[in-house]
Amino acid sequence: MARVNVNKVKAGGEVELKEKVVTINRVVKTTKGGRTFSFSALVVVGNENGVVGQGLGKAKEVQEAITKGIEDAKKNLVKVPIMHGTIPHDQLAKEGAAKVLIKPAAHGAGVIAGGSMRAVLESAGVTDVLAKSLGSANPHNVVKATIKALTLLREPITIAKTRNISLKRVFNG
Repeated sequence: MARVNVNKVKAGGEVELKEKVVTINRVVKTTKGGRTFSFSALVVVGNENGVVGQGLGKAKEVQEAITKGIEDAKKNLVKVPIMHGTIPHDQLAKEGAAKVLIKPAAHGAGVIAGGSMRAVLESAGVTDVLAKSLGSANPHNVVKATIKALTLLREPITIAKTRNISLKRVFNG
C-alpha cells in the first residue's frame, strides 16, 4: 500500500535554507575523441528547524552540478516533527539495500550518526539523536532512507487525537 506523503513542503522565498554537499561523484565516459568527465552531486538542504530535502545534480562542472542539486533539493522538501531537539520515537526505514535506524537521544547527546545521515539530520535541525546505517553504505540510498524515516515519524499529539485520548491524562497518571 503506497502511503501519500503529507509532509511535503513548498519552498518559499522567505525560508532560509542551508546547503550541505553529501558526495560528489566523477564519471568518465571514454569516446573516440578521448575521455569526457562529468560530475554528479548529492546535496541536502534544510532550514535547521524541521524542514529538509535532498537533490541530485549532474553537469560537466562540479559547481554547476552542486547548483542543480540544490535546485532539485528545494523541490523535494519535507516537514520533520522535532521535539526538544530530538525525534519523537524510534524509526526504521529502508531504501534499496540501505537500512537506517534512528532513535531519540537525551539532551546533550549530540548527533551520533555517519556522514550521509549526519548531513540530513543536522539540516533537519535534530540536535540529539542516535542513528545507525544497517545495510548498504551507498550515500544516495542512505540519504533517501534517512529522509523516508524522518517522514514516517508522527507527533504524540497527532497519535493522541486519532486514539481519542488526552495527553494530560497520560502524563498525569
